[in-house]
Amino acid sequence: MHRHLVKSALVAGATLAVLSACGTGSGERTSEARGTEAGVPAPPEKKPVKGLPGMPPVLDPEDVYAADRPNKLSPVVKDFPSRVYVPNTESDTVTVIDPKTYEVTGTIRVGRQPQHVVPSWDLKTLWVNNNRGHTLTPIDPRTGKAGKDVEVHDPYNLYFTPNGRYAVVMASLDRELVFRDPHTMKVKKTVPVSCYGVNHADFSLDGRYFIVSCEFSGELLKVDTEKMEVVGQQRLPFQGAMPQDVKVSPDGKRFYIADMMAHGMWVLDGDRFTEPTLMPTGKGCHGLYVGRDSREMYVTNRGEGTISVFDFTQGRLTKKWKLPDGGSPDMGGVSADGKVLWLSGRYDAEVYAVDTRTGIQLARIPVGSGPHGLAVYPQPGRYSLGHTGVFR
Repeated sequence: MHRHLVKSALVAGATLAVLSACGTGSGERTSEARGTEAGVPAPPEKKPVKGLPGMPPVLDPEDVYAADRPNKLSPVVKDFPSRVYVPNTESDTVTVIDPKTYEVTGTIRVGRQPQHVVPSWDLKTLWVNNNRGHTLTPIDPRTGKAGKDVEVHDPYNLYFTPNGRYAVVMASLDRELVFRDPHTMKVKKTVPVSCYGVNHADFSLDGRYFIVSCEFSGELLKVDTEKMEVVGQQRLPFQGAMPQDVKVSPDGKRFYIADMMAHGMWVLDGDRFTEPTLMPTGKGCHGLYVGRDSREMYVTNRGEGTISVFDFTQGRLTKKWKLPDGGSPDMGGVSADGKVLWLSGRYDAEVYAVDTRTGIQLARIPVGSGPHGLAVYPQPGRYSLGHTGVFR
């Protein structure tokens, strides 16, 4: 019994020491713990990020996707039905899929050549980019019903500044970045560009600039968000380069740009905007999607029917999944729980659902002709930066 009491006392003492070292007590006790004989260094304090004026504060300076954890839905969207919205560029429709049953629940008629379905900054509206119809069709994600078209010229793609002040239309053929009111879509400023085919983008950790890919001239732009001005431009070091999707790393130090002709993704230092390096992934590298734990990114290789998995921490590709019957995986998004990657089959009139843990194809669903920038909605996050769903 005496031994039992001694052992209990030792355990209790050790427990108190651990609690003190973990900083569960007052600040004074924490300071004492830092000077203990164990010599455990205090974790470095994370410096707050001085973000774009009006932008919601960065939750974690080391992870721009910290708000995108599994099922961490905003109160704005928590009651929205979970759906997959697929724009069919050649059918002029949006196919709606129930992700639980893998069944098509409806078809929405929209304008000519819908390219992407884009969640608004405030998460309340889905905008269908009718590129050749020169309109945006609003969809209410609560009801799944489309509203009245809004006239917008050449809306190939659509983004929103991190402070929600502007919508940014990627007017690909017009060779313009058009800053508009995020609700009415009235023009606020038009920025002509000298490259061809502006199409995809992503913003820096602090939201103060964004990187734009120019598909048809193989170039990249760096744009000052607040000034709404192009502050950098460079041609990719590959003959015939055709850059596509753009994603920033969780720590904000690098940008990844998919290139369907270089068959890989470019790794760019966004702050310095120096010449990027190429990381081969597969034929027709096209879409980039970050997992819910911010550890991996799924890379679609449209030209070979595969998906490469990139590990941010290791800085390398760790897996490659092949669709069992081939296909043309293009654009898409990750389910709210992070377990399923949804992708459009651009040249096969179908959609793929892939298990993010195993790479196993869960479903292959027929849709309209030319499916492109599908949106999985709702997704976790506080606000949307646009495209098929880039949330922070």
